[in-house]
Amino acid sequence: MSEDQCQYFHILSLSRSPTSLTGLPTLEGTWARLSQVAVKGAQYNSRERQPHPKCLEGTRVDLLKYIHRLLDDRQKNQLIWLHGTAGVGKSAVAFTVAERMRSLKMTEETNVEKRLGGTFFFSRENTKRRTAGYFFATLVYQLANNFPSIRKDVNKVIHNNPALLDPDTPLCDQMEALFLRPLRWLRLRLRGGPPLSFIIDALDE
Repeated sequence: MSEDQCQYFHILSLSRSPTSLTGLPTLEGTWARLSQVAVKGAQYNSRERQPHPKCLEGTRVDLLKYIHRLLDDRQKNQLIWLHGTAGVGKSAVAFTVAERMRSLKMTEETNVEKRLGGTFFFSRENTKRRTAGYFFATLVYQLANNFPSIRKDVNKVIHNNPALLDPDTPLCDQMEALFLRPLRWLRLRLRGGPPLSFIIDALDE
């Protein structure tokens, strides 16, 4: 972590919800609020999900190669829908793919920006993970951590419309402001490079 990043996080630690002299949340306070709303337990490698399901070495080789080949295709966007009965190992495949994408850098020049844009593992056993109300807030939190260059813009969007972090806000509004718009900001940055991946598990829960 750089010195600037350490200073930034130290500032956030001073107050749970920093405010400006006008009484309105500052941009730093907006990021703190997003951090509170984002569901950390929905991330593929969260402690909440331990022990993590994972494909054992030498298993699901053909399936994983097929998925990786689709995710490496720079010519078109891909929507991969993995389906099957409960217990066949879909979550293990999702975790294994997420782990691989997290290990791949967008470019050789960076150690921060990875090809895993975000993950959300739903679960009917967890209040915040069994609803889509926190879905886009969680994804954009991960995306802005992966691409610090868009964090300021994400803060501004939420600062101007705090209701975006309300789980009862229409999903179409959250999707446009917290997902599609940040991806448009990254369009030039990502042009010519490998595609980003977002991995969602147990959407039916």
